[in-house]
Amino acid sequence: MDFGLVLQTDPPASRVISLMKRAERNGFTYGWTFDSCVLWQEPFVIYSQILANTQKLTVGPMVTNPGTRTWEVTASTFATLNDMYGNRTVCGIGRGDSAMRVAGRKPNTLARISEAMKVIRALGSGQEADLGGGTVIRFPWAKEDAHLPVWMAAYGPKALKMTGEEADGFILQLADPFLTEWMVKAVKDAAVAAGRDPSDVRICVAAPAYVTEDDSPEALAHARDQCRWFGGMVGNHVADLVSKYGSESDMVPHELTDYIKAREGYDYSHHGRADNPDTAFVPDEIVDRFCVIGPVEKHVEKMKALRELGVDQFAVYDMHDAQERVIDAYGSTVIPAVNAG
Repeated sequence: MDFGLVLQTDPPASRVISLMKRAERNGFTYGWTFDSCVLWQEPFVIYSQILANTQKLTVGPMVTNPGTRTWEVTASTFATLNDMYGNRTVCGIGRGDSAMRVAGRKPNTLARISEAMKVIRALGSGQEADLGGGTVIRFPWAKEDAHLPVWMAAYGPKALKMTGEEADGFILQLADPFLTEWMVKAVKDAAVAAGRDPSDVRICVAAPAYVTEDDSPEALAHARDQCRWFGGMVGNHVADLVSKYGSESDMVPHELTDYIKAREGYDYSHHGRADNPDTAFVPDEIVDRFCVIGPVEKHVEKMKALRELGVDQFAVYDMHDAQERVIDAYGSTVIPAVNAG
């Protein structure tokens, strides 16, 4: 199983780079960041420095969207980084929840994501792409071995189907085994129906991880409070699904939707932060299901369970008060134990 580190690009950028270097030393192979240009600093500028200061780490956004930048600009940025550092980027893409809403726009439609994925992948891989209206372009400077995989973040049935049909990877932002199994099956089934080899779709589960010294009530309570923000973040996407399909629809598992009934709103100024005041509605049960908390043996146990469900990578959301400790604990214990068999 691969392991990734997910960070927000808060200043100073030097700290983001330092944590990514630490992650690589500890056996992580992917480095991801949020991409919301109003809330955080521009990630692609920072990727250049991460790549320059690491040897093998693959970097990318979790996730970018097709509305913030024009598609040829996004593709050119990836292709330039790959030309400089050797095909070490991955394009995670989604609707643009925070990036679009903070800028006063609606998240992108699935149709727009589909079009964007095709263009960005083709251009980033040195191929031709139609930008619309018959305008076909190709980067003349792209090398023959240029390659850019595009992974899609999804929750809802239509997005999961599209991921299986079109994406190189699936990003699932929660670590609940039941929901992971349900959604991975939906993606793999869609891939098969589209005539694809389902193993060609990489599966990445991303969620906060918090390692505690023991499983005492005090230690677990603190860990939950540091990770509760994640239930609020996921709740934004779930609220959109409920709005579209209804709270009782069999299109979306109630194990995903039930917990947002007490949700009252969301302030993006606290997006992805442990001190988010808009997450009081998130119960401990959801934190335990969606995140990975507890002593290292609990992390190993959950990683092995996820791997059995077809997960190829676990990406650690490291937005809490124990960033270095979690990276080091995964490097010294969790990653070796999981990959030992």
